[in-house]
Amino acid sequence: MQVDIDMGTTSAGKAATLDIEELLATRLLVQGNSGSGKSHLLRRLLEQSAKWVQQVVIDPEGDFVTLADAFGHVVVDADRSEGELIGVANRIRQHRVSCILTLEGLEIDDQMRAAATFLNALFDAERDFWFPVLVVVDEAQMFAPSAAGEVAEDARRAALGAMTNLMCRGRKRGLAGVIATQRLAKLAKNVAAEASNFLMGRTFLDIDMARAADLLGMDRRQAEQFRDLQRGSFVALGPALSRRPLNVTIGPVETGARSSSPKLMPLPDAPQDVEDLILTPTAEDFALALAPKRNIPAPRATADIMDKLTRAAAQQEAVPEAETPGRPAPLTEEEIEVWIAATLAEITADPESGFRSDAQLYQDFLMRGRMRRIAGAPLSMPDFRLRLAIARANVDAETAASEAWQTALALARRVPEDLQGVFLMLAKAAISGESCPSDETIARAYGTHSRRRARRFLDWFEEKGLVVQHTDHAGKRIVAFPDFDAQTAPGDPDADWAEEPRVDAAE
Repeated sequence: MQVDIDMGTTSAGKAATLDIEELLATRLLVQGNSGSGKSHLLRRLLEQSAKWVQQVVIDPEGDFVTLADAFGHVVVDADRSEGELIGVANRIRQHRVSCILTLEGLEIDDQMRAAATFLNALFDAERDFWFPVLVVVDEAQMFAPSAAGEVAEDARRAALGAMTNLMCRGRKRGLAGVIATQRLAKLAKNVAAEASNFLMGRTFLDIDMARAADLLGMDRRQAEQFRDLQRGSFVALGPALSRRPLNVTIGPVETGARSSSPKLMPLPDAPQDVEDLILTPTAEDFALALAPKRNIPAPRATADIMDKLTRAAAQQEAVPEAETPGRPAPLTEEEIEVWIAATLAEITADPESGFRSDAQLYQDFLMRGRMRRIAGAPLSMPDFRLRLAIARANVDAETAASEAWQTALALARRVPEDLQGVFLMLAKAAISGESCPSDETIARAYGTHSRRRARRFLDWFEEKGLVVQHTDHAGKRIVAFPDFDAQTAPGDPDADWAEEPRVDAAE
């Protein structure tokens, strides 16, 4: 059933319509600087489609909670435990109730964790509840940043993974992502690239205009028009909107946001005793002064901390040999390489290492290096992640020298860093003819206990054309790699990790 909703008017004075059914299949990206009318556009879309499709709104500032009174949305305060959020999300999908997840009042790290938990729960819903849902995420650059910022790494990774699932694989589960951002340059490219419909508003920075022009298939010289757009005007393109770039002015809305653009208003008449009024302390002032001041240090990225640690170690190593008598001679490059291989084997041999973040393991790695008097960082963080993934794959010398393994390493660089270990473990099993790892083994390689997430990884690899999955007559899983013509032996996906045959890392 085709349902067209009215979004406003075109530059020719005709009605600008949006096909909801097509939108559910092709997703939407909205971009515009602050004050361009981006939130007004989202509100118009939500109001016009409220009676046709279930809606879930991820609302960082609590601006959309006013939809509840007019359209019956359930307002969900994100200040809940992880289990509560998962339960709410499951019931939202089961009973097909529109809701607004308000993140107002939470710190940015907690906002990212809450949004990730809620989105993942929507994504992981049982197949019987895969009804169509319009998932609107405002300020999407917060949850899918293009680069690491001043936030906790685990929160960034969780939020980015949830947004990637929403935009890349949500369609099969009935989830249609509508994401809005102030800065295209700050939004992860793999998230933005999955949208097929675009509404581009006013923007001034060259890098954002260039990306907007690329997404719309326009000449970069035409990108200058984005500077001249009026508030509430957007350039529309996509199968649900228009086959050619079309200027659209968004129509009025029925509800209003709790926060709005500031308006000029005259100052009140100042009282005659204004100085006494302002400068005379009150009892409340003294009560506030008694409260201890919190000295909150500015958050620092993990990379900055690691860099300082390695510089400190390098400075210690710069002390002349004569000043530290009895110290062992520094290791040669060959000895350092042997030490790196042995240390990575020790780290991966620990069954709990898979559940520790890469930043924690890297810090452990650097600490071991300093204990051996190795100057600086033996490996950079990206190199450490790749070498760690290779170590977890437990590749022997013969396999490592094969052409198929070199192809697998090249393919692994096309995979997100947190999934390289999983990909190489599967590739090694295929090259060596071993049984396909179970869901639990794949989950442990990633650092999670969720078997369902492990199956999502395999589906994602298959969607990207890296692997092909099939089953034998007994229902056991086989994963094939067409790029180097190898496949795993049949393996039981439901087998327990403890029951699977494994090779000791020291062998």
